[in-house]
Amino acid sequence: MIRIACCDDDKKQLETVTSMIVSWDQSPVVFHLDTFDEGDALISAHLKNPYDIILLDIVMPLLNGLDIAKEIRSQDKSVKIVFLTSSREFAFESYRVKASDYLLKPVVMEELRSCLLERINEISTVDRFITITNGGIHHRIILSDVEYLEAQGKHVEISMKNGCKLKANEALNTFEKHFEGDFEFFKCHRSFIINLSQVSSYSAKEITMRSHSVIPLSRNLIKEFEGAYFTALFGKAGA
Repeated sequence: MIRIACCDDDKKQLETVTSMIVSWDQSPVVFHLDTFDEGDALISAHLKNPYDIILLDIVMPLLNGLDIAKEIRSQDKSVKIVFLTSSREFAFESYRVKASDYLLKPVVMEELRSCLLERINEISTVDRFITITNGGIHHRIILSDVEYLEAQGKHVEISMKNGCKLKANEALNTFEKHFEGDFEFFKCHRSFIINLSQVSSYSAKEITMRSHSVIPLSRNLIKEFEGAYFTALFGKAGA
């Protein structure tokens, strides 16, 4: 799932761009969209749960778009930043924060969607990741390196393919949104999310991972699991 944020202090412009994205019936990917009318809220949200693409107005009160981009870029070198503005005068400065694109207002639907598709294609060529915090330390975890996640009370233990285990101070349902629309991962039990590419074998009651870990399979999810499992296999075979 691609996470997109749009920030603009002009309510009408924000609604216009949002409607262009939400009504994008032909979008080839599943995406989540959040909107902001000021920079501090965007920066805070991005640090907690990073976005893949940020659509950012330049001319705003207090923090302008360039200041917001500089702050975000100091923490995240990979997020795709696209500036939306009615003036060309900031074009040069936008490249100093490694902006991916620069769209003039009023935004044209075809140009916006073409820009988003380019950014999505760029993202799909690199490994997706999540960021967790444990003991004040931020860990960037490549999703393809994850074997499974297990809920342990209010915490989650993440088992990696290399045998390493990391603990996140978040509930499992917080992680579920990271995997929406991702056919590689499946919630097979209320306490487990597994990487389908790491499944070795399964029965009606349990799933054995390549590490030989045995994961319970909820009885009412057997058919859904099999569908997801073979979809994942088919996707890999066609890759």
